[in-house]
Amino acid sequence: QVQLVESGGGLVQAGGSLRLSCAASGRSFGSGLAAWFRQGRGKEREFVAATRWSTGTTYYADSVRGRFTISKDNAKNTVYLQMNSLKPEDTAVYYCADRIIYSSNYYSGDVYNFWGQGTQVTVSS
Repeated sequence: QVQLVESGGGLVQAGGSLRLSCAASGRSFGSGLAAWFRQGRGKEREFVAATRWSTGTTYYADSVRGRFTISKDNAKNTVYLQMNSLKPEDTAVYYCADRIIYSSNYYSGDVYNFWGQGTQVTVSS
């Protein structure tokens, strides 16, 4: 059973930075996708970023492109989300997700097999 454990959330002022980590275990992470989604209070879950475990190819939502960077460390089975120039609208619970096999629908939460418990990110104005 795959387990995903997020860490690194917290409270930061607008314009600041945070780095989220997602430690994964339970399978060989040489294939498939790892992604970050977020859900603000009263909002639907939305795609933030994804990366392919095998190639490192990255994908971003328009709202975060140029500010956020997703990366991975295959040796540690860990995925990171570096968030810079944070805005109050980035406030949300951030979730890590894993899909065993690559899908071109990487932006849809429905295609992911496993999810972490989430970590809160709050950006004050």
